[in-house]
Amino acid sequence: METFNRKNHWENIYQTKASNETSWYQQTPQTSLDYLSACNIPTSAKIIDIGGGDSLLVDYLLDLGYKDITVLDISAKAIDRAKQRLADRADKVKWIVADIAYFMPTESYDFWHDRAAFHFLTDEDDITSYVETVKENINPDGILVIGTFSEQGPKKCSGIEIKQYSETSLVNPFNVYFDKINCQIVDHRTPSDSIQNFVFCSFQKKKS
Repeated sequence: METFNRKNHWENIYQTKASNETSWYQQTPQTSLDYLSACNIPTSAKIIDIGGGDSLLVDYLLDLGYKDITVLDISAKAIDRAKQRLADRADKVKWIVADIAYFMPTESYDFWHDRAAFHFLTDEDDITSYVETVKENINPDGILVIGTFSEQGPKKCSGIEIKQYSETSLVNPFNVYFDKINCQIVDHRTPSDSIQNFVFCSFQKKKS
């Protein structure tokens, strides 16, 4: 049986689909921007967008005056797209091509954002690795925001299995190290006009 290659899968997706043909496309990443505002993240904050790919969130962060932005994605093609879109502004962003399950940061962050990357980790070891990476690489009092498919959302995305979450099951892996701030259910309308149900939660790192 052939082993599934996660990186090859995503490179193929971005090779064969335009940005606005992907189900996760958002012209305005409003929920993410709302969390940024609600958590009073200063423009000096070190921000990382996990699975950011060619998401437009980075454009909005630059427009808002954020100066220390990192975008991580498993797909080099996705990041190349974002760089081309941003043109000269791409030099203001740090770009990392990596599988989040094996990511070893070289710096710590004040705001860790993940919309629809965490739910692709279905192996318990990968989930544990992710949680440990977050714990070790978010600064004291730092903020974590994660959005995943809810239990009423899709069971697959882009042809592969995902892990659905409720508010409780999303909070559980992180609550040893983080305090929950807020969770909400959000409907995302895809470019094909279907609805995907997400659960978003924000957390603050516990004081040691």
